[in-house]
Amino acid sequence: MRQPAAAPATVPADVVYPCSDGKPVAESWIHLQCMIYVIKALERHFEKRARGDVFVGGDMFVYYEQGNPRAVVAPDVFVVVGAPTRLRDSYMLWKEPGAPDFVLEVTSRSTREEDEEHKKDVYAMLGVTEYFLYDPRAEYLTPSPLVGYRLRNGTYRPLPAVAALPGGGARLHSEVLGLDLRDSRGERMLRLHDPATGQDFLTYHEAERAREDAEARADEAEARVREAEAHSAALRARLLELERARDAASPRDPPPRTPPRR
Repeated sequence: MRQPAAAPATVPADVVYPCSDGKPVAESWIHLQCMIYVIKALERHFEKRARGDVFVGGDMFVYYEQGNPRAVVAPDVFVVVGAPTRLRDSYMLWKEPGAPDFVLEVTSRSTREEDEEHKKDVYAMLGVTEYFLYDPRAEYLTPSPLVGYRLRNGTYRPLPAVAALPGGGARLHSEVLGLDLRDSRGERMLRLHDPATGQDFLTYHEAERAREDAEARADEAEARVREAEAHSAALRARLLELERARDAASPRDPPPRTPPRR
């Protein structure tokens, strides 16, 4: 169960909760691309389902103790079911319905201790239902660079793989999202997979290419229809011309004779 934010007896009026620490968003371009892909894919996923009660955030400060700006954690990606979908500078638990339900950290050797110890303890304390770690460079998470945990009685338990993938990867299921997460080893990329459709979520560039290809196919089909219509019109015109020529060349029948009266 998600824990409510701590509420001190008195809160100083001049407490400042920064929304940035001036540090880079991600450790590397690979890590950043992974974060952007997951955030945008989840936003589109819930938007298509008209879910205005699901907030998807990323690289955002989550403050969990009112009056204490040091009580903060910054998940790479997180989802809160029941929180309104709107823009925020930071996420303050005492102003929101509750803590995140799902958290993903795009991890590395340099953030291992933070991700596997401090953040994991904080997320468990807050009651974050699911916690996933993805190591795109496979620097320390082996044989699979993707692991997931589900909170059971205040302790994170490893999630079993839905399917083993070639190269030691795995596909894991998130009950919170209703989606699978899988490691795409060839791309060094995390993929979201919809088990209902059997399809992976596309990246922004893949979606743009798919849209452009669909538009090109539609244009080609429309051109073929116009060509067929023009060909059909030409055939009809030729047929009419032949019929007129035939009529002009045929002798006219004599008028019928009236039989004589008796």
